[in-house]
Amino acid sequence: MKPSGIGGQAVIEGVMMRNKDVYAVAVRKPNEEIEVVNHDCNSLTQKSKFFGLPIVRGVVSFVESLVIGTKIITYSASFYDDEEAMSEKEKLKAKQKEEKKAVKAAKRAASGKPPKEEKEKSDTLFMAFTITLSILLAIGIFILLPMGLSVLLGRVVKSSFVLGIIEGILRLVIFMAYILLISQMEDIQRVFMYHGAEHKTINCIENGYDLTVENVRVQSREHKRCGTSFLLFVIIISSIFFIFIRVDNIMLKTVIRLLLVPVIAGVSYEVIRLAGRSESKFVAAISRPGMWLQGMTTREPDDSMIEVAIASVEAVFDWRGFLGKDKE
Repeated sequence: MKPSGIGGQAVIEGVMMRNKDVYAVAVRKPNEEIEVVNHDCNSLTQKSKFFGLPIVRGVVSFVESLVIGTKIITYSASFYDDEEAMSEKEKLKAKQKEEKKAVKAAKRAASGKPPKEEKEKSDTLFMAFTITLSILLAIGIFILLPMGLSVLLGRVVKSSFVLGIIEGILRLVIFMAYILLISQMEDIQRVFMYHGAEHKTINCIENGYDLTVENVRVQSREHKRCGTSFLLFVIIISSIFFIFIRVDNIMLKTVIRLLLVPVIAGVSYEVIRLAGRSESKFVAAISRPGMWLQGMTTREPDDSMIEVAIASVEAVFDWRGFLGKDKE
């Protein structure tokens, strides 16, 4: 398998593919057409030597992924904002509202004011709020909750080493339960199908096949550079860190865990980065649990979903050149 360097993410009825400093989002709209948009994404890791250092680049890449992920999910959801559930009266009101917005935008443009300035500010604030809330919830559920439960068990279990192991097991169980719970939602199941299409499409290229629906269909849904594997590495590495960092004071223990979150994310990024570039048996072995877990976060896509993933790849990546097909 030849690494392509492409990364991706499933969104609502679509797929995002990223290649170096550009990414594309392809969405299957309600009218069955595929909408594809391209965006530049100049990473801080390419602009500064400091942000490109090992561990540090992992933290930066993680935050940038959250920003892009929030943006593209909001974009893909905009095609499905209860359009079918709206009554004719509601649709008329919505149309009138849009017309008023257009009139206001025209007036702002005539007065020399930037027409998108207010909207961009609002979008930025919303994105910052969403990302902050997501991070806080993740820390609360996967870091602080297992710690709190282990503290309660400390009344029975006296060994701090054993408590550390128990905390790690609780963290893993909560993570697995979370994935299992959200996988029961119908909309999430479709996202997981697009997730499968994303992996299959990348695997098709990296295995040396032409990017066609037929070739993509037979590929594996597993990929070593998947975000699911990254999250599992975060869970495992954090558990190892916390086992050997023993502090009795609860407040100090909490602070240490919070301070270590960026470090854990950075280390996990380096591991997943190595996994994507190495074919060694050791790397394959440590990647295997994450690839097993992908069985829960991916589903077999239908051909229409594969078409969306292919459209997203072709918007940012010359797969024919990658496979040497342009020389034929």
